[in-house]
Amino acid sequence: MVFLKSFTASDRSTSVALSQLAAQIDATKINPDLVCAFYECEHQDDAIFDFIKRKFPNAALLGGTSCGGVMSEAGLAGANSIGLLLIEDSSGDYGSAAVKLDADVSSCAERALHAALADAGCAGELPELIWIYQAPGQEEAVIEGLRRVVDDRCPIIGGSAADSHVTGDWRQIGPEGPMNDGLVVGVVFSSGGIGYAFQGGYEPTGPNGIVTQVAYDAAGENGVVTKARGRKIITIDGEPAAEVYNRWIGGFLSEKLAHGGSILAETTMYPLGIASGRIEDVTHYVLVHPHQILEDGALSTFAAIEEGTRLYSMSGERARLVERAGKVSTAAATALTSGSNSLAGGLVVYCAGCMIAVGDEMPKVSKAVASSFNGMPFIGCFTFGEQGFLLDKNTHGNLMISAIAFGK
Repeated sequence: MVFLKSFTASDRSTSVALSQLAAQIDATKINPDLVCAFYECEHQDDAIFDFIKRKFPNAALLGGTSCGGVMSEAGLAGANSIGLLLIEDSSGDYGSAAVKLDADVSSCAERALHAALADAGCAGELPELIWIYQAPGQEEAVIEGLRRVVDDRCPIIGGSAADSHVTGDWRQIGPEGPMNDGLVVGVVFSSGGIGYAFQGGYEPTGPNGIVTQVAYDAAGENGVVTKARGRKIITIDGEPAAEVYNRWIGGFLSEKLAHGGSILAETTMYPLGIASGRIEDVTHYVLVHPHQILEDGALSTFAAIEEGTRLYSMSGERARLVERAGKVSTAAATALTSGSNSLAGGLVVYCAGCMIAVGDEMPKVSKAVASSFNGMPFIGCFTFGEQGFLLDKNTHGNLMISAIAFGK
């Protein structure tokens, strides 16, 4: 049997919040094999790590900072919150490992996966799920490294650590402590099975075009071109990318075209989409969030794009972003082999950009997830990038929602 319990506490003082968590945990009998820990960035990582290691010295550990705190089946925990998801599964195997990311990100990820498998006592085996939490910026390279080991034979799901002020104060926490430029990898061999889903809450508006030039990724100090892929789109259909994008969304960025700058807040409801394929005649899209207009009309994004990719103009609305969280959670629960009635609980990754856009309706998001998970325990974190398995491929996107359902 698989048992899940979630605990949340909120206080400006880390020690007070941890005392609240201790009281809740001490009133519950659970011996977790995996601890997922998420917390608002103002909290003290070392204190959280020491607390978890004292309470659960033998459990695998992964997590990190989450924009604005966490949510659970009890609701939106809010600012200054800490959330723990405890998973007990005596018949399963769980492991975690962490690595500081260096110039060769893919090799770091590969190394961390092997270490996590060894920690689970399952070296050389294919896990049912790989769960990752990482510093933003190198997500595609992380997935590439993990795919060297498992290809797309198992889902890679997770998020990019976030802070609450977009100032780079994001951290990750793993079995050896906290980091600020790292990757934590967890491997799951669950005895109760898992279900998962990865979707966005936006729809295409009609305009679309081909990426005709990007600023290439380079390898090493000599700047050798490795592939026509990058996070700076120079042109779409041969025109400056920012001008094309501005035209697609109705021209409301016109004042910024001349001088450039951040467009993060203005574009949350107007991402770009990449068609990933169709499920039951419905096209699914991986979303890409433009965040800055650069010189010469280039467009900087939070996900890498290859030349030749067709981009679609997308739009969203608050109600749809609220509803989608519940729908993604339902999809994960119903994907369990024994159906949603066998659900033990879950884990949800919800984009921080969507959270900010939804604003004061965020309590409805936690309610929607709780309803979809039949009131079973879950923890939700808010991230600056989301990873998931969509149409048989592991991928990174923005403004997305990932959900994992654990069967009993």
